[in-house]
Amino acid sequence: MRTFFTVALCLFVFTTSHDAQTPPVQTPDALARALQQRYQGIKDFSADFVQVYRGGVLKTQSREEGKVSVKKPGRMRWTYVKPERKEFVSDGTKVYSYIPLDQRVIVSQVPPANEAATPALFLAGNGDIVRDFASTAAEPAVPGTVAVKLTPRKNDPEFEYLVVSMDPKTFQIRALTTLDRQGGQSTLTFTNLKENTGISDKEFAFRVPRGVDVITNGQRN
Repeated sequence: MRTFFTVALCLFVFTTSHDAQTPPVQTPDALARALQQRYQGIKDFSADFVQVYRGGVLKTQSREEGKVSVKKPGRMRWTYVKPERKEFVSDGTKVYSYIPLDQRVIVSQVPPANEAATPALFLAGNGDIVRDFASTAAEPAVPGTVAVKLTPRKNDPEFEYLVVSMDPKTFQIRALTTLDRQGGQSTLTFTNLKENTGISDKEFAFRVPRGVDVITNGQRN
């Protein structure tokens, strides 16, 4: 579960605005600087996504689809619709994980900035891509995009590196690939992405369905 939200936070960190200018030379360092410069202008966004996971300890492979909405600071709603419905919601204070087939809601606290993974620091305004990551060239996950591989300069318990694929002119994110510590690779590909539309805080309020078990910080309520 922590790995999932690390991916989610990475997505929010690296989503960029439409009016960015193409740098003279798209070196890895130039792309990293462009990301750092532009992500701060994003207040909220929504998109359709496809998530493909390969590998890991169990050598599994899966493909899922859904919709995501995110709003600073720290509000997120991921609704998976295929092949199985499930929801992951953060209201900025608590995280709710709900899989209807399990009839269970897991509630946990959003970790404070000083305990969060490197990407989460950006949500607190303490992150710097150039400072916190080493930038190298990478193959993009989507044709027609450019990509940069970002490896944390400080060892991160959740992931080894990120690859951000983006539009070469606008720097709008098109895909985010992560390699976790178990050898699993997860790629999120985004379409219909909308930015700064003024998403209401109500979008991130979670109502616990009737008749489900609620587990808060490992304890059943």
